[in-house]
Amino acid sequence: MPWFVKIESGKVDKSIFDQYIPAHKAYVTELIAKGHKAKTGYWAQMGGGMMLFEAKSMDEAQKIVANDPLIKNHCVNYQLYEWKIVME
Repeated sequence: MPWFVKIESGKVDKSIFDQYIPAHKAYVTELIAKGHKAKTGYWAQMGGGMMLFEAKSMDEAQKIVANDPLIKNHCVNYQLYEWKIVME
């Protein structure tokens, strides 16, 4: 399956953002259980992060991102890219 990257930047106060972190982590755990090999994290300097995952197509990747609690609750702006791996 192709890999996809959601790069995000926060757009709400940290206190609001942090309310949705447990739901986001649960969602990523669910993605892992479904075989999407998802990984998520934030930039050390704060203010944004990234989620890396596998999906069958850009269409499926967009649906996965749309269901992320951070997106559903308008906590981040994001860009979604298909990542073409050159070497592993």
